[in-house]
Amino acid sequence: MQHFDLIVIGSGPAGEKGAAQAAYFGKKVALVERSAQLGGACINTGTLPSKTLRESALYFSGLSQRGLYGIDYSLREGLTVQDFMRHKDAVVEQERSKVSKNIADHSIAHFVGAGQFENPHQLLIHSAQGEPIRISGDVFLIATGSTPHRSPEIPFDDKLIFDSDTILQMDRIPESVVVIGGGVIGCEYASIFAALGVKAALVDGRDRLLPFLDAEISGRLRDRLVDLGMQFYFSDRLQSLDKAAAKVTVKLESGKVLEAETCLFAAGRRAAVEGLGLEKVGLGVNKRGYIEVNESYQTAAPHIYAAGDVIGFPALASTSMEQGRVAVCHAFGFQYKKRLANMLPMGIYTIPEVSSVGETEESCKEKGIRYEVGRAQYSNNARGQIVGDSHGLLKLVFSRDDRRLLGVHILGESATELIHMGMMVLESKGTIDLFIDFVFNYPTLSETYKYAAYDGLGNLAGHKLREG
Repeated sequence: MQHFDLIVIGSGPAGEKGAAQAAYFGKKVALVERSAQLGGACINTGTLPSKTLRESALYFSGLSQRGLYGIDYSLREGLTVQDFMRHKDAVVEQERSKVSKNIADHSIAHFVGAGQFENPHQLLIHSAQGEPIRISGDVFLIATGSTPHRSPEIPFDDKLIFDSDTILQMDRIPESVVVIGGGVIGCEYASIFAALGVKAALVDGRDRLLPFLDAEISGRLRDRLVDLGMQFYFSDRLQSLDKAAAKVTVKLESGKVLEAETCLFAAGRRAAVEGLGLEKVGLGVNKRGYIEVNESYQTAAPHIYAAGDVIGFPALASTSMEQGRVAVCHAFGFQYKKRLANMLPMGIYTIPEVSSVGETEESCKEKGIRYEVGRAQYSNNARGQIVGDSHGLLKLVFSRDDRRLLGVHILGESATELIHMGMMVLESKGTIDLFIDFVFNYPTLSETYKYAAYDGLGNLAGHKLREG
């Protein structure tokens, strides 16, 4: 039986980066992945595929050209699913190769098969070919990710009714779709379909879109999606879902009946721990379906760590990578990476995209924080006009007492790129005066930070300052 310093179960962002971190510092590491493909949901079914499809939708729909030339490009005639998926497939294959190379370059032993704990220090690997393999380890990192919640009442067939993983297997672009669940995944896919000219409806039990966002940003996003043709059914829930030969009928608790060619059920995910044998090491999942960990990502069994989607919120590839690194550094006492940053950015790849970090207006009110806001519209920004985004908005939330930056919220072109500048000021507890002092390239969208700060100072003083 081979023995390892670290055994990592799962090759998604948390698993790959955790394994590489330990191997970099000279530890003997094994990586166990049940799928023949490395990369986990991030590369194969989730983060990268959906974001790549978003770019394909913008390209094929001509949406990115409409603001530039005032011409309503129609969806490319004769577009097939193969056309739509081609770029996604190329990106996924390239990223798989990068992960594989990273594993090989760090001399990490790679086992293909489903891992199952036999005891606290021993793992049985069930391979599709050959006899089971037993390996042992001093430390374990569980990074098995999550799977879509598939309610037994939903007649999934992955032809008409899909979950957020199997939607990538669709064999045609439908004329209509109903998305059940208005979380990030549901909103992203609904906007992709809408951009492609698909009649899209989104059903969610909450009273507004993505309520964790700043309310102003949430409202603007909803308005832009309505402009794309999306229909929303808020404060309503699924009562029943039936399918016929080529049609899905969705009945809501309100009595409304929706019909479509396709339905995407995107109402929640849960930790992918089935068959892992957690009970043999004294572990389980909490009431939300995830593994509990402490601030160092240790489970109740001190030598077993867990990171990534398997522990729940925030379940982002960006945070999962860092969690894996922190967990391994803690396990072996590496004086390298001890914590995640205090501020974690949220990136939502809808059309248009949204990114957010820090306090919202609503959270400031709840906490009794004296705050003010500053806004900059893309329509007043030269680069915004050049790229054809006349609806974008960058919003700063800051303290009235000392002008310290509290939150940044962006909707529009490159929102997920622009957020990092604000995040670094937040992390360093800087004020909005920094944005006024900065010299920005012109024309750039980054310059909206300066004019949002000017707007904020004007609001703070009770009048508008000159932008000059």
